[in-house]
Amino acid sequence: MSSPILSSEEGEKPPSSHPRKWPWRVAVLANIKDESKPRPPNVPPDAYADYDSIETVHAIQAAIESEGHETRFIEANRDLPFALREYQPDICFNIAEGLGGDAREAQVPALLELMGIPYTGSRVLTNAIALDKTLTKRIWRDRRLPVAPFQEFTTGDEPLRPELKFPLFVKPAREGTGMGVDAEARVNNEAELRRRVRYVIQTYQQPALVETYLPGREFTVGQIGRPDARRYSRHPEWYDADGFHRFPILELNTTPAVTPGIYGHEAKATAIGAPGAPEYICPALLEPELARKLHHLALRAHLVLGALDISRVDIRLDAEGQPRLLEINPLPGLAPNYSDLCLMAAAEGIAYRDLILEILHLGASRWGLL
Repeated sequence: MSSPILSSEEGEKPPSSHPRKWPWRVAVLANIKDESKPRPPNVPPDAYADYDSIETVHAIQAAIESEGHETRFIEANRDLPFALREYQPDICFNIAEGLGGDAREAQVPALLELMGIPYTGSRVLTNAIALDKTLTKRIWRDRRLPVAPFQEFTTGDEPLRPELKFPLFVKPAREGTGMGVDAEARVNNEAELRRRVRYVIQTYQQPALVETYLPGREFTVGQIGRPDARRYSRHPEWYDADGFHRFPILELNTTPAVTPGIYGHEAKATAIGAPGAPEYICPALLEPELARKLHHLALRAHLVLGALDISRVDIRLDAEGQPRLLEINPLPGLAPNYSDLCLMAAAEGIAYRDLILEILHLGASRWGLL
């Protein structure tokens, strides 16, 4: 039977006709932090913050191999197409963040689509849009989902829109993992705004997103599944009637963080329980009505952007206590005992192995492997 990554001249078949086989050959695709490598000139101080550790990759491989599959870690660099042709995986477990550019998280899914290789998680367009916080907010706003007033700056000289009132919050428009967010991200007057916007534009070589500062509690809300998830799941009992499993809501108390009130890169990088780390409360202590609202908004945010199988949505309360969507991560971190989604799963007794295998099976089912 021909491989899904052979050229069309060699008899390539579309992904929907992949033969069912077991066990699978699984490539785990990731970009790895390597502090030993010299940094290129003129990169931000927190560049590569959202890359993964090799320990996370090994943990994912161990979970997948526990079901009898073969795995290989392939770094998602410029040699990836050649490595994929050599290994010929049945499916890729994708956590790659990309190598740069305004839609870097879509690079690997786009390559896999081009080569006809099955993979886990959201597809190209969702990954491209989700990294662009401004575009994401525009889509959510147009679908009547609650977001704070916002404005994108490309030069730093644009007049501030009248609906934006100080204090404001400034961050790069196309980054994740709290990159570009520190104690100076909250600005209180015009001078601070202009200085911070220009810093972001110059340092990160991308627009700055400015939005009303939200002073309330901060939450992150995860979900897994899709309408037909029970049909392919290893744990159909997890899922509600709509096919989605809602993880316990995690609250981020940033009061004790190194940047109080701001969940930025430095706070996120601080080990859980260490001085300067936020407090991670899961399940969050919430009134039932607010919990229902947060789950509802997170799932709508997921569906509106066309996310698939797994995502995590960040939400913060405004001055009136109303939830406002911040951003969505269709490639949520999977570092065991550390990443938010893993903490949510652990809070309800879902083992790391089961979480990883569920993501794998949901992805495989979309490509005819189950």
